[in-house]
Amino acid sequence: MFQFQHIEFLLALLVVPGLVLLFIWVIRWKKKSIKKIGDPKLVGELIKNYAPKKFAIKFIVATVAFASIIIAAANLRQKKAMDEVNRKGVDIMIAMDVSKSMLAEDISPNRLERAKQLVTRLVDYLDNDRIGIVLFAGRAYVQMPLTADHSAAKLYMQNASPESVPAQGTVIAEALKISNTAFNSKDRKFKAIILISDGEDHDPDALTTAQSLAQNGVMINAVGIGSGEGVPIIDHATNQIRKDAEGHAIITKLNEAELQELAKATNGIYLRLEDVNNAVSAISSKLKTIEQQSLSDAAFIDYKTYFYWFIAAALIFLIAELFIPERKMITT
Repeated sequence: MFQFQHIEFLLALLVVPGLVLLFIWVIRWKKKSIKKIGDPKLVGELIKNYAPKKFAIKFIVATVAFASIIIAAANLRQKKAMDEVNRKGVDIMIAMDVSKSMLAEDISPNRLERAKQLVTRLVDYLDNDRIGIVLFAGRAYVQMPLTADHSAAKLYMQNASPESVPAQGTVIAEALKISNTAFNSKDRKFKAIILISDGEDHDPDALTTAQSLAQNGVMINAVGIGSGEGVPIIDHATNQIRKDAEGHAIITKLNEAELQELAKATNGIYLRLEDVNNAVSAISSKLKTIEQQSLSDAAFIDYKTYFYWFIAAALIFLIAELFIPERKMITT
């Protein structure tokens, strides 16, 4: 079955009727101009070399070339019958806290870098699963939709930083809701969220959101990162300890209780990130308990494309247009 990869580009074909109307207007304008000049015999002698039919042919050829370029850009393609791969897997959204508290260095080199190490290592264990990424702080944003392209997931994770989400805070409930939008709402299984956070700011809506997700078959596996004792937050712009309005150092602590509640409410697991390898083993083992479904992904589908035929046609028509004269060949 044929399909266009970028069907939105075909909207540019709406320009073609406009070009046709412009051509008609030019023809009428030329006829009116000829009548205004004067003696029809004299005008006929002056323009005897002009060939209206060839002018029309030039327009048609140029218009077809323009349409061919648009169709080429839309990329007509066809699935290869043997290349669509089905596999068993789970849809997993990774919700990563990138608030400034994640730069705390109570875990070497800091909380955020250790979390990145976890995700990068974990992705290698999720061969048959689709992965998506949500980054959150004071707001939550989808950084990567669900895909089987695991190399892309690693790339997005490498670039995650507090600058990715300007608003500060820890909106866990919003991160969970945004993650849930990536899943197929018709399925009540095959879905998991890996929540990685220090849980510093208590989010009163997080537990209610988790309970709602659990009813829709979503499992939340929470990873706490940081120390219970906490450390001062360093402002890396000034390399000074951040202080509150009263001049006291701001201490960031791991809020394990909230993360444990979220995992428990969805039949997931909670663990504090200490050893990356142990964490990867525990999470991957838990994910294997989720019933898997047959998945197909665009990354596994090979297409035969036909855009080059339209590019070739456009080039041929454009070259032909250059060699079509508007004047008649006069023989003596």
